[in-house]
Amino acid sequence: MDIVGQVHQWKKEMENHLHKELLPFWLDRVWDSENGGYLTQWNAEGKDSGVDEKSLLAHMRTIYSLSLACSLNHDLDGRCAKLAKKGVLFAIENYWDPVHKGFYWLFNRKNEVLIDKKIVYGHSFAIYALSTYAKTFDDPLALDYAEKCFDLLQIYAAETSYGGYWEMFERDWTLAVGGSGGGDRKTLDVHMHLMEAYTALYSASGKVIHRRKLEEIINLINTKILHPIYKTGIPQFHCDWSIAPQIKFDVIWGWDRFSDESGAKPNALDNTSYGHNVEFFWLLSDALRVLGASIETYKPMFVKILDHAVSYGVDRENGGVYVEGSLDGSVVYDDCKEFWQQAEFLIGMLDAYLAFGDEKFLEAYGNVHKFVFEKMIKHDLGEWLALLQRDGTPIWTHMSHSWKVNYHTIRAATLSLQRMDQILIRLQ
Repeated sequence: MDIVGQVHQWKKEMENHLHKELLPFWLDRVWDSENGGYLTQWNAEGKDSGVDEKSLLAHMRTIYSLSLACSLNHDLDGRCAKLAKKGVLFAIENYWDPVHKGFYWLFNRKNEVLIDKKIVYGHSFAIYALSTYAKTFDDPLALDYAEKCFDLLQIYAAETSYGGYWEMFERDWTLAVGGSGGGDRKTLDVHMHLMEAYTALYSASGKVIHRRKLEEIINLINTKILHPIYKTGIPQFHCDWSIAPQIKFDVIWGWDRFSDESGAKPNALDNTSYGHNVEFFWLLSDALRVLGASIETYKPMFVKILDHAVSYGVDRENGGVYVEGSLDGSVVYDDCKEFWQQAEFLIGMLDAYLAFGDEKFLEAYGNVHKFVFEKMIKHDLGEWLALLQRDGTPIWTHMSHSWKVNYHTIRAATLSLQRMDQILIRLQ
């Protein structure tokens, strides 16, 4: 492989996509000029689907995406900065609970509260987005609200018997009921995104408490959430970190097509997400960089995570990354191609090459890059299709809804470009 030439080609394609397709898609349509806030309900033609819903998750992810684009010099006309600022001020003024504190979860288009629960997943993205905005623009108000969210989680969500955090709460921060209410479960998804959020918060604040809690959650994930042998992520747990069957909660994101009538996912005690595993690798690598810590201690674990993902998660015949498989890698349970797993692989494979220098990671990147650009990106509109069959035939054709927004796609494009520059500097 002519690595330098290939990386230059990938970079050219990704820059064109980001600047001429992806960012324009969002900048041209995301702000709700009638009611304020962000609109994220876009159909297969890129037109407003009419769904009367706005979510905290979509709003905070959009603030993050726009701020990230600014921080990496992709705000070519100043609109990213303008829309990010409007989003921060709007969230504080309209989505913050003045009585019990914290952000509500779901709203209608007029920004009236539909679900007033306090969801830790949503607050992890509030911390992530507001911290990223605060550092990018040196904004004390955004940092203040990121810290308020962090403090609320320490007061109400921290589970002190076995470690980690409860994840689902009522408006007044009373723990939700168990079962489908989610009040008796701890998950990989939430704890990984808290690590992501605390990384951004510590990077913005430099406070000892934020560093300590970041180190704490890194240790917890490594000792409780990863499989002790395979180092693949386990989705759900009981309070004491014993493995729990993976079930669907009443408040959901990303479960649109899963589970039988009982609410349980097939293979509920033995499945792992190839995308989550690679995302965890690069998020932890980033956290260690922010902490000023070496990755050497973690390299044996990273090797297991990455080898599992590349060996079992990448479709060598059709291209792209599968959704889920068994913890030991012997079975692929879901061979569809979902947008966010592809996005996380793009970043993760470049980070893996930077960490280990093995060309197999660049080959995996090239596999996924080709699949995304040929099958997943709707180039005439600019965004990515949400879900494809194994061969690339579309299953879901909408461009965006309440959780499939711009976070994975813009992040993948901007951070992949950053990593490509780092590779080229190293090789030239």
